[in-house]
Amino acid sequence: MGKNNSILSRFLGTIEKVGNALPDPATLFALLALLVVIISGFVSMFDLSVTHPGTGEIVTVVNLFSVAGLHRILTEMVDNFTSFAPLGTVLVSLLGIGIAEGSGLIGTLLRLMVISAPKKLLTFVIVFAGILSNTASEVGYVLLVPLSAIIFLSVGRHPIAGMAAAFAAVSAGYSANLLLGTIDPLLAGLSEEAAHIIDPEYMVNPAANYYFMFVSTFFLAALGTWVTEKIVIPRLGVYDGDEKAEEIKKLNSDEKRGLVYAGIASAIFTAILLGGIIPSGGYLRDPITDSVLRSPFMSGIVAFIFLGGGVAGIAYGVGAKTLKNDVDVIKGMGKAMETLGIYIVLVFFAAQFVAYFNWTNLGLIFAIEGAELLKASGMGAIPLMLSFIIVSAIVNLVMGSASAKWAIMAPVFIPMFMLLGYSPEFTQLAYRIGDSTTNIIAPMMSYFALIVAFFQKYDKKAGIGTIIATMLPYSILFLIAWSIMLVIWMVLDLPIGPGAPMYIN
Repeated sequence: MGKNNSILSRFLGTIEKVGNALPDPATLFALLALLVVIISGFVSMFDLSVTHPGTGEIVTVVNLFSVAGLHRILTEMVDNFTSFAPLGTVLVSLLGIGIAEGSGLIGTLLRLMVISAPKKLLTFVIVFAGILSNTASEVGYVLLVPLSAIIFLSVGRHPIAGMAAAFAAVSAGYSANLLLGTIDPLLAGLSEEAAHIIDPEYMVNPAANYYFMFVSTFFLAALGTWVTEKIVIPRLGVYDGDEKAEEIKKLNSDEKRGLVYAGIASAIFTAILLGGIIPSGGYLRDPITDSVLRSPFMSGIVAFIFLGGGVAGIAYGVGAKTLKNDVDVIKGMGKAMETLGIYIVLVFFAAQFVAYFNWTNLGLIFAIEGAELLKASGMGAIPLMLSFIIVSAIVNLVMGSASAKWAIMAPVFIPMFMLLGYSPEFTQLAYRIGDSTTNIIAPMMSYFALIVAFFQKYDKKAGIGTIIATMLPYSILFLIAWSIMLVIWMVLDLPIGPGAPMYIN
């Protein structure tokens, strides 16, 4: 890696050394799982309990350091692994992506992008695309992050810098977008239920934060580009790893024909999807509510990624004559699976740790206690919301699921803030800022293990410290700048979404 004598560079270098001194990520997750078991046994002796703000039930620590705990660990070990949500998302998505990559479609598109896109705009395009990828659930982790490394390497830049830019956009910019994604109706539903504690008639629509998030998309894309160019790239320096960039050649006639075939196939596939979601009563809408946001289309987005990648990849292979028969298609899918060996090992131990942490209720108790502490602070509007953002960011380090955390925090904060004159939509917005910005430095984040595997492709010595040191500038600056943007919004008293003011009577 390149050396830089700045204070920031030395600080990040220290973080990297300390972090890399930790055990291998798989070993670390195994040790953390064991530690959770031991802590649960110790804490359970003190009768620690809290009241769940949503249900009113008493929540206590579940002791896994017991015979019953041992039985549960043994009998549910396989289920913990196979039901770990990111595992299925990654595997199914990569099957379709494997066809597209094996046929040569992805490589051709990358070359076309490099040839036609101005080099100065490449970073911005990657960051912007990463933010937009959140519309399609979490496929940005699987597709855009590794592709950005390939693109950067192809133009002679450090591949990890491209990967970092995409990861920051996909993960730290998770709540910003030009379109509504799967997370919007999920959080809105939880916010509405919490608001009913004060006002049984209150409704929170899925587009409640749309105006703010629309502007945030361009704001974060510009900021992410600046961080990449001014901090990350200078720190990484010139790439001297073993991975070699492919020569960028102009497209030949077969490749151009393949792109035409892929374009036609993709257009037909898209038309079929639109036919199911645009007309009222479409076959991909919710059969009861006729909604698109809460529909088989949104919940089945990973399946559509698989099918879309497969259709486009096969069409390209036929046109470019890179796929001769079904054997070539299957080989492409198999080759994509070969790259996931390390990831699968990491996921096994990560899944056990996350399951144990949930079983013990330690994360739930921590979140509730933190929420109660902020509730009792009695601060003014701006300090209160900024503190709430910070609490959300900290809680995000120990609880990965955005909906799980909000299900705990919303029943506490939304009624409290409503009584103080702040709308549920506003409270939800502040939560989303804190929840997004620390994703990229949270080892407990579901896709963190996958990112470690991606980094290790270009830096064999990369570990958790490498990831955190590389991503910390994005996390800090996103948190600060996004919070400032919220303060400006508050001062100007702007609506944050359709029919969603910040303040209520």
